[in-house]
Order: sequence, then C-alpha cells, then structure tokens
Amino acid sequence: MTTIGLLHPGSMGAAVGGQLVRAGHQVLWCPEGRSARTMERAASNGLTASDLPQLLADAEVVLSICPPAAAEALASTAQGYAGIWVEANAITPQRTARIADLLPASMVVDGGIVGSPPTGSKHPTLYLSGPAATDTVADMFAGTDVRTCILGNRIGQASALKLSYSSFQKASRVLAAVSYGLAAEHDVEEELLAIGGKRPGSYLTEIDYIPKTATRAWRWGPELIEAADMLRDAGLPDEMLRAAAAALARWEQAKDDGRMDLPSALEQLRRPPG
Repeated sequence: MTTIGLLHPGSMGAAVGGQLVRAGHQVLWCPEGRSARTMERAASNGLTASDLPQLLADAEVVLSICPPAAAEALASTAQGYAGIWVEANAITPQRTARIADLLPASMVVDGGIVGSPPTGSKHPTLYLSGPAATDTVADMFAGTDVRTCILGNRIGQASALKLSYSSFQKASRVLAAVSYGLAAEHDVEEELLAIGGKRPGSYLTEIDYIPKTATRAWRWGPELIEAADMLRDAGLPDEMLRAAAAALARWEQAKDDGRMDLPSALEQLRRPPG
C-alpha cells in the first residue's frame, strides 16, 4: 500500500483517488476551505481527511490535480516536501519546470490526464514524463481504470502532449457550439446537423454536449490560455485558442450547473461577458 496525497479532489481528482483507494492504497486529502460538494466527492470515493502539514508528512506521493491557474500556488504550499510530486495539471511545460524548481527536495513527475474521469466505462490515460519515479507512479495505478503511459525522461513532455490534444478537442467543442448557435439564430439548425452527420464523428452533431461545454467553461478557458501560450512560445499562431477562451468566458455563470440545457447554454453564449 502506498500513502498518496491528493490536492484537490475535483471531479477528475476524486475519481482518480477513488481508483487508487480501490486498488488498496490510502489516499489523503485536505478538506480545509473546500466546498460541501468536494467533501461529498471525497467521502464517496473513500478518501481520508488530513490537514496539509500531516498530509505532506505522511504521503509518499502527492498528486496535484487542480485548475491550471492554481498549480504554482499549490506547489508553493508544499515547499520542502521530499516525496514524489506528480504535477498532473493542464499547464505549459515551462510552468511545469518552474514547479519543479519550487520543489527541489521532491522527485517531480510531469503528468497529463487525457480523457473523462474514470467512472463507469471511462478509462482515461495518465501520461507521465520525467527523469525519475515515473515507473513508481505508473505501478500505483496497476489494476485500476486509469491507464498510464510513460513518454520519456524530460519534464514537460506530458504537459506538452496534454495541451496539444486539449487545444484541438476543446477549441473544436467551442467552435461546434458557436456554429450551432449561429444556425439556430436563422432556424437552420436541423440542416446543419444533417450536413454534420455526413462526416462520421463530427462534433457538429453532438449538440447534447453544448451544455456540458458550458458547465466546464470555467476550467476549459484557462486550459486553452495555457495552450495558446505554448503555441506562442513555439512560434505558432495562438489567436484561435485565445478566441475560443474568450467564447468560453461567456459561460462563466454556468460553472458546474447540473441543470444547464441547450437553450440556456445558447442564450448565455449570445451575451457578451460583463
């Protein structure tokens, strides 16, 4: 059994933690300042409450799974931690390297999760890279619904793969929502779906996903900004992803709204932010 610290159990983190608990590991989390919904998720997945100093003292491995903007601030609260730190957030390779510098006593593993939370039939993949401890992290997930793939020994490889994929997947979802909203404005949405249906797998036909995109916009927008920064640093055009992030900002009020439906999502999309 490995003792693992989880910071912080959102929908992805809690589900990943639950997989580790079912594999026989102890998973600690810190409830201070967390919402009632987070506490419910942690309890339902068998996570063990702890304060942060005790979590850092007891955990052999810490998984950082949080909104991208919070990644460095979260790492700064763990300075001096001497175990394995898995930086599994959707951030640029440069920010991952900065976090490794913030935690010189830790063995920092770069991680990127691709896929939906591991619930039901969902099997996300945790991509890993770094000069040390990647095998140890992969072994923790043996027998779980979380697949692992070791990319190489450089910090930043897993982060780059995650953002490379999410820049396409999330921007495509935003573009599909905007396209459908435009067609609906002119009463030709059914015709648009018919056209989209001629291309197998087209996001244009998945209108049920538009409300889901709206409720996840608060997480997806910052992730696309990270991807845009990576494009800029590579000398590639970044304007498309910044525009997609600006569109997602119109759904700020839809955060985790389980009652969001298609008409409401389109109505919010038509409203300029502010």
